[in-house]
Amino acid sequence: MRWITRQNIKVDRVACPWLIKRFIDPRAEFLFVTEEELLEKARQEKAIPFDATRFSEVKLNHRGERCTFEAILEDYQLNDPALHRLGLIVRGADVKGQEQASPESPGLRAIAHGFAASVSSDEKRLAYEFPIYDALLEYIRRLAVSGSRAGSAPSPPNLWRFFR
Repeated sequence: MRWITRQNIKVDRVACPWLIKRFIDPRAEFLFVTEEELLEKARQEKAIPFDATRFSEVKLNHRGERCTFEAILEDYQLNDPALHRLGLIVRGADVKGQEQASPESPGLRAIAHGFAASVSSDEKRLAYEFPIYDALLEYIRRLAVSGSRAGSAPSPPNLWRFFR
C-alpha cells in the first residue's frame, strides 16, 4: 500500500510512517510531495494521504488537540497503551500549545529538528529516525513495568523557549 504526505517531514510525519510500518503495513511505501500536489498525487498513485491539515478531505489528520499519529491509532484500532503513551509524546513534540503533554516531548522535538536540519532526504530521515521511535517505545514499555523514571533526570524548566 502507498501512503502520501507533505515533504520536509519532522515529528508527526516521521512518527506516522513508523507506526504504519511497524503495526499496520510492513510493506508500506511512502511518497513525499509539495502540499499543492498532495491530493492530485494521492489520486494518481492511489495512495492514502495523511497529516495534511490544510485539506479537510484528508481523513488521517490532526483532530482537535490530537496529532495524526493519534488519529491513526484510533482509526486502525491500535489499543496498546504504550503506543498511546507514545502518541502523547509525539503530540507534545508536534502540536503547538501541547508542549506539556509529556516530559519527553521537548527532546523528541529537538531530535526531529536536528534531523531536519542535517538530513535533506525525507526517505533518509525515516531510516535514521525509526530507531528513535523503536527506542522510545521500548522505554515506555519498560517504564510501565518499573513504574518509575528512575535514572532519568528531570526536564529542564521552560525548554520550549529555544523553539520559538
